[in-house]
Amino acid sequence: MKRIAPLLAAAIAATSLAACGQTIEQKAATGAVAGALVAGPVGAAVGGAAGTAVGQAEKPN
Repeated sequence: MKRIAPLLAAAIAATSLAACGQTIEQKAATGAVAGALVAGPVGAAVGGAAGTAVGQAEKPN
């Protein structure tokens, strides 16, 4: 139970930060910060990649 509370708080923070980015760079940075909070350096890399992917997917044609 002590381990679940911080992870839940980090997940909520990551979800709320996900709406902050307007550009692809901002979304990548937000994803990297959220990933770093949850899983350290590996999470930062994965979060940055996910933020970039979301930014590219939402980019108008």
